[in-house]
Amino acid sequence: MRKKEELEKLRNTYPFTLLTGKEFNEITDESELRRFKKNEFLFHEDEDEIELFFLLEGLAKNILHRTNGEQFSVRYYYQGDLIGLMIMLAGGQMKFSVQAKQDCEVILLKKRAFLQVMTNNKAFSEIVLEGIGVRMKTLYNEITRKRNEEDSENIPLFRTRVEAIMNPPIFISQEATIVKAAKRLREVLTTGLVVVDEQQNLVGTLTQRDLLHSIVSGETDQLIKSVMNKQPYKAQYDSFGYDILSYFKDDHVDFIPVIKHEKVVGVLTAESFLQLQDSNYINLSQSIHHTYSINDLTKLAAVNNQLFIDFVEVLLSNNTYAYDVAELISNYNDKIHRQVIRIVLKEMKQEGYGTPPVNYCFIVMGSQGRREQAFSTDQDNGLILDNYEHLTNKQEIENYFKIFAEKVNIGLIECGFPLCSGGVMAKELKWRRSLKEWIIEVKRWVKETDAEEIRNFTIFCDFRPIFGDFLLALRLRDETTDTVQKGKILQLLLMKDTLRFRVPLNPFGLITTSGKTKSVNLKKGAIMQIVNGVRIFAIKNGIKNENTVKRLTELKEKEVLHPRDVNNAKTALHILMTFRIKNNIKQLRSNSLLSNELLVETLTKDEKKTLKEALSIAKRLQQMSEISVGRKRGI
Repeated sequence: MRKKEELEKLRNTYPFTLLTGKEFNEITDESELRRFKKNEFLFHEDEDEIELFFLLEGLAKNILHRTNGEQFSVRYYYQGDLIGLMIMLAGGQMKFSVQAKQDCEVILLKKRAFLQVMTNNKAFSEIVLEGIGVRMKTLYNEITRKRNEEDSENIPLFRTRVEAIMNPPIFISQEATIVKAAKRLREVLTTGLVVVDEQQNLVGTLTQRDLLHSIVSGETDQLIKSVMNKQPYKAQYDSFGYDILSYFKDDHVDFIPVIKHEKVVGVLTAESFLQLQDSNYINLSQSIHHTYSINDLTKLAAVNNQLFIDFVEVLLSNNTYAYDVAELISNYNDKIHRQVIRIVLKEMKQEGYGTPPVNYCFIVMGSQGRREQAFSTDQDNGLILDNYEHLTNKQEIENYFKIFAEKVNIGLIECGFPLCSGGVMAKELKWRRSLKEWIIEVKRWVKETDAEEIRNFTIFCDFRPIFGDFLLALRLRDETTDTVQKGKILQLLLMKDTLRFRVPLNPFGLITTSGKTKSVNLKKGAIMQIVNGVRIFAIKNGIKNENTVKRLTELKEKEVLHPRDVNNAKTALHILMTFRIKNNIKQLRSNSLLSNELLVETLTKDEKKTLKEALSIAKRLQQMSEISVGRKRGI
């Protein structure tokens, strides 16, 4: 009875009113009523077969899974919306999931029956396809907006030429059938095919959209040349990306061939513009994304890949700021982390654990969270799970992410990231919590933390999302920033913690070394004194950014620190990080153990002078923290 009542609602909803009684029965004969609780997935991008859903009650959100590991919501689904059709037009790297934002009730419809009715009822199919078109244009606009908002590692569009971001073309003869084209699209998982004649000249394009129109029009027996787009948009290989992107945004184009000397040399899709990288190591980055085993990924790890090591060395020799180079190393390591996660997700599915039962966010902390890594680094990571305590499969969720986290941490070990000696890793229960539990824990840290726990909090402070639902991390930051800002005792403990290691300069301004090797620990004795001091100022002033240089910039804008002091601190970071990264490269070249110990006796007179100047700035910042937390003093 309940199902009958809900089907009657569906029957009276446009465009289902355009169907005959027989057609409506064909669509709904195998339909099911289903309920989803808040935060559950209606379907996940990794599922093999996705059906259609008509939303009766509640609110759901569409999630786009980007190649950099981030998820963001393109749109919400409201009561009366049809969910699942747009995914048929999403090819390549564009993948979608749909998650319940509220408790939802849906009617599940079989996609096979739905498409058959679309084939027979053109008025109905045109309305459905029109709706998909609007959504796809919204998606392109959203991609463009996201790219313009981000400044992490994207080449500005006006400096990016098409040849840097195009994908290899997949060709098909104009004499082939629609069925063959459909099979080819399915084989290569691409958005479209380049149609050529016998001389391999471009004569048209065939996209998933064209193919769907052919199917619903009953033209499956036709040859490609009769249904292809004979006048496609084209792009010259040396065009600027900005000019071409306008076609996707404003002209509702899915697929553009790239031409060089009248021959097709590549293709562009909306996904192409998600691949922009702000460096010439794009080939290494793409290799990471197309590596599907941990064993192969190990060869691309920063500490193992000679091309990457050489690239970093060239950047430093060209006087690139070392903190920018550290950010590049961190971004590269992010890519390794993301691919390890993707490989593990596939393993989990193959081993029968299925797809993630709730949304989650994998976060990195410490130097990787700040984007300040050298080659000598270990793991600092955790998981934020969407609130799941109210769900009946709570134990199953906890078990899934326990196994998932262990696999990820083990995979990262193989890729050159040793286990954290302090246990700050997602496989540990204290670093794997729901959003609600994380908020409670941070507030407990502020009120009850001791000298031992403060070190964990120091690492946690610099967390950053790299894979999954980034909104979970943003919500955690928003929910806790004010609490931490007001935690005076916590700030005092942070200040005391930074004094555990003294800057290696004696009262006469001479460098003090330790051990038989007469070395200086660049990280603990110098870099961290700047990082910790700046972090304290950032916390006190409610600054949410995790990167030290960006924190310094915000402190200058807020007039917390004088511009001269900020410049001094940035200069010192550049010098100290230069020594650290070059020292790591030297160790890698000689097959020595990686460490942060710099042998002072190996430095030239000028290098010693430069090091001493940087250490003196670090020492002054340490003294500022020691005298008064948050008091404005000159560096």
